[in-house]
Amino acid sequence: MFERHQGGERVILVALDFGMPDFAESVAELRLLAGGAGLDVVGEVQGKRSRPDAALFVGSGKADEIAALVLATEADVVIFNHELSPAQERNLERRLQCRVVDRTSLILDIFARRAQSAEGKLQVELAQLQHLSTRLVRGWTHLERQRGGVGMRGPGEKQLETDRRLIGVRVKALRERLAKLSKQRRTQRRARGRQQVLSVALVGYTNAGKSTLFNALTRAGAYAADQLFATLDTTTRKIYLPPQGDWTGGEVVLSDTVGFITQLPHDLVAAFRATLEATVEADLLLHVIDSASPGRERQIEAVDKVLGELGADVVPQLRVYNKLDLTGVAPGVARDEYGKLQSVYVSAQTGAGLELLRDALAELLAAGRVQLEVGQDPTDAANETSPRSTVHSA
Repeated sequence: MFERHQGGERVILVALDFGMPDFAESVAELRLLAGGAGLDVVGEVQGKRSRPDAALFVGSGKADEIAALVLATEADVVIFNHELSPAQERNLERRLQCRVVDRTSLILDIFARRAQSAEGKLQVELAQLQHLSTRLVRGWTHLERQRGGVGMRGPGEKQLETDRRLIGVRVKALRERLAKLSKQRRTQRRARGRQQVLSVALVGYTNAGKSTLFNALTRAGAYAADQLFATLDTTTRKIYLPPQGDWTGGEVVLSDTVGFITQLPHDLVAAFRATLEATVEADLLLHVIDSASPGRERQIEAVDKVLGELGADVVPQLRVYNKLDLTGVAPGVARDEYGKLQSVYVSAQTGAGLELLRDALAELLAAGRVQLEVGQDPTDAANETSPRSTVHSA
């Protein structure tokens, strides 16, 4: 059903500059996404416009330029660094005589390749089906005549209508299965809450080093690689934090979650909501930031935006500036004028500053700003209407 990319496909990347300041970074990100999907980039086309063309997104002249490059390079696919409407995809495929994929479809494809757990695969399939349902007209224009089939479709039902109906049935089944898994996870969290076990979740832009930091803190051996979306499935381990003040120290549950990205498909956020509940119901978020990235401020904004969509923007957050080994900056801790912790500077790769991070976590938990009341259900805590304190800088 899905148009899955095969490794080694020859692709052309297309990106238009609409005057946004992060255009160059976005194009570099597209190259990383294509590489992560195992595609062979044989050409790039860039241009400037004030707004997208309604029919072809790029305009007639630029479409002809892309078509010529497709012919010259024998490209299999053209990938746009933007979200295309179903009509634009269809018009471009007719004009270019090859498959056209937008940024959303590429990200969905990467997620489909990387998902390992049964739940992760279910979430990706749900997102793909929701995305596909708006594009069913593509490829079925030659089947507008009515068709029948034993046990498959009623008299007079069109193929397109059948596909929509089958997708609807599958989407409903997937949502029900994911709801059951979500309920099981909430039960486990309530059990931890009764045992007064605090939870900390790692969040951040994709490839910020979350999994490397997770492994450094837990020695879990979770998969970590220098690529976008290396981690899709949430991994949870316990770590021990040292005593701090009146707090005697103890075990804390640490979770590594999927990374975020600009223009993260809305369907994907919705599908992964069950997994990302670890962020909503955490007592503290460690927002891991690639300090060596020139686009780190944009990446911080992208992460905070998705956290807001998830309802996790009320969870206390400590910023962890990672990859100091690439910047030459010394490990350290930043505080505001009142002495409150704002951020920690570490290198998960070399281990520099990790003890400072452990101490910072212990200090925050000891201060009682993120500690649950004795006997309080963690689900109730997540649904409190009063705002929880934050520990990151504005």
